[in-house]
Amino acid sequence: MSAPGDGALVVAYDIGTTGAKTCLYRFSGAGARLEASATMEYGIRFLPNGGAEQDPDDWWRAIGAGTRTVLSAAGVAPAEVRAAAFCCQMQGLVLVDEGGRPVRPAMSYMDQRASDQKRRGIEGGIKVAGLDLRKLLPSLAVAGGVSASAKDPVWKYHWVRENEPEAFARVHRWLDAKEYLVAKATGRFAMTPDSANATFLYDTRPKRLDGKGLGSWSPAMCRLFDVDPAHLPEVVGPTEVVGPLLRAAAADLGLAPGTPVFGGGGDLSLVGLGSGAVEPGDVHVYMGTSGWVSAVAERRIVDTDAMIASVMGARRGLYNYMSEQETSGKCMEWVRDHLVLDEVGAYLGARNAAEDPDARYASLFELLDESIDRVAPGSDGVLFAPWLHGNRSPFEDPNVRGVFFNIGLGTGKRSMIKSVAEGVAMHNRWQLESIRRRTAARGPVRFVGGGARSRSIARIMADVLGEVVETVDSPQNSGALGAALLCAKGLGLLGSLASAKSIVKAAAVYEPRKELAGLYGERFAVFKRLYERNKPLFAALNGRKAGGGPAGGGPTGSER
Repeated sequence: MSAPGDGALVVAYDIGTTGAKTCLYRFSGAGARLEASATMEYGIRFLPNGGAEQDPDDWWRAIGAGTRTVLSAAGVAPAEVRAAAFCCQMQGLVLVDEGGRPVRPAMSYMDQRASDQKRRGIEGGIKVAGLDLRKLLPSLAVAGGVSASAKDPVWKYHWVRENEPEAFARVHRWLDAKEYLVAKATGRFAMTPDSANATFLYDTRPKRLDGKGLGSWSPAMCRLFDVDPAHLPEVVGPTEVVGPLLRAAAADLGLAPGTPVFGGGGDLSLVGLGSGAVEPGDVHVYMGTSGWVSAVAERRIVDTDAMIASVMGARRGLYNYMSEQETSGKCMEWVRDHLVLDEVGAYLGARNAAEDPDARYASLFELLDESIDRVAPGSDGVLFAPWLHGNRSPFEDPNVRGVFFNIGLGTGKRSMIKSVAEGVAMHNRWQLESIRRRTAARGPVRFVGGGARSRSIARIMADVLGEVVETVDSPQNSGALGAALLCAKGLGLLGSLASAKSIVKAAAVYEPRKELAGLYGERFAVFKRLYERNKPLFAALNGRKAGGGPAGGGPTGSER
């Protein structure tokens, strides 16, 4: 879009569950061009009691390595970079001391240890939708949502206080992943409205917002949920400069000291922005390690039955009404590890891609495309339920697990692989169905994330959803592009974040095949019944036992 060397350069980071993407973008006029990108991986540790933890400094080391890689690849000097911003996974918990050092490992959004804290905290008294009316109604009125999941940050906060009092005594600030990285970069503890909203302790009532669209922490919510308000950081806008890059941080990252660091945003806000789905009614589906379906709304919305709530968006006055899927692309990684890797070098060895995460994922989707295309729609009758680490929406159940259903003697691996892709899409259809009950969500659907790199998965998404599905260039970098757009707006290079609609164009379009509507409609009806029919059995196998964690457990140790 611009000649080499023209325009302003910004570095944008997207910190996901198992890897950090670093992208160097050049803005010129209304255009944005990706100059270079790099992905650095790290681990997540799953514990037998439902815990999911990460070392926050793994994120920092990953973006340092990524920054040096992209600057070198593009032949750019650190001083040429005008700004930096972060897009990060949300609803984690990073508790830090006064020096910004974590007092314990970060608790991932996938961490489900706090079931007891959630049960005691919001499941007593007179109940509506299983929640204490005394806490439900004020939460909906003030915060626009409620902490109804064991994976919500407030219950993690209480879990640490009850189980690790020595660590909790050292807590100075409650941060999320992005806020930790911003603090390490600038020395300032600051949270953006989307992350604050996701704690459900933040007053999001439209009439209470200031001229910048910022709300404030609610003393009433803090009292109701027994949170020390002194632990909560200040709130800043996504296009606001939080501070200049500190000298020590600049040395770690390979950038110039003093580089402006903008507020940034959570992945839900910025993936939508980077997908070009920014106007009311626009829908995007994200398939990374986790996944979601999200529609842009003009008002706060919550559905406590379906566990869906709106979160403040990057554009002032708009919200992302979002239904989360805990394991989306993670299901495809499971396919890689357990249905593909044991094919005697068919994946890493034969593809010779072990040293490059981006090349490895490209090889994965190339191989999946080859396998999926050989199997007819419907996967020879096999259904897959993608609940490998519990589920949050449109039903919340930490005990539920994945299922291959209707396997026969003739079922082969390719049928099972295709059924996983169809199962993820089926769950997306369920989520979209729930979202449409409360919004004017409309197509086409923008499909982004690493999974959108697969033409076969994109085709399945269109057929199963029954919607026109559009993919974009570099869909795995949509979160980073969203962060880059915030930099561009903050630097005065964009007049409005609405410009994302014209900047991010569809690269491929997939029309749903009408002849498959009946097939997938019938299978979808069965898919939705799998959970209710098996809910008691999941609880029997995986429910909490006295004095212990989930009997069924899940993966333990470090997973990469």
